[in-house]
Amino acid sequence: MKKLLIVMTLLLGGLAAYAEEISSIEQSGGWVYLYNAQGRKYKSLSASSVGTILGYSSTFFVSTSGSWIYLWDADGRKYKSMSKSSVGDVIGVAGDTFTSRSGSWIYTWSRDGRKLNSRAAH
Repeated sequence: MKKLLIVMTLLLGGLAAYAEEISSIEQSGGWVYLYNAQGRKYKSLSASSVGTILGYSSTFFVSTSGSWIYLWDADGRKYKSMSKSSVGDVIGVAGDTFTSRSGSWIYTWSRDGRKLNSRAAH
């Protein structure tokens, strides 16, 4: 059992070492490029699958296409689709949250798409 725990710890630690963090995102022509803190392009995604980038942090980014909002991880994998009618217009992305405005309300969402807070807009 102890050997299994050591092997699992090494494997998980090794996987974490390969996780990229987003430093910059560029959309050019038909492509979206993700860059790390060293300025190295580490992922290229088709712009037609991503849509329009609305914002990003080091751990995730938010895009829109048609009536959908998409959440993507730092490795360029789409992990959540949300209806624009339920989210509203995304107005900011920071840390592990994003903010949207729908009518006279401002909503704060977690990076996994859970609504954390709401308040009246001024």
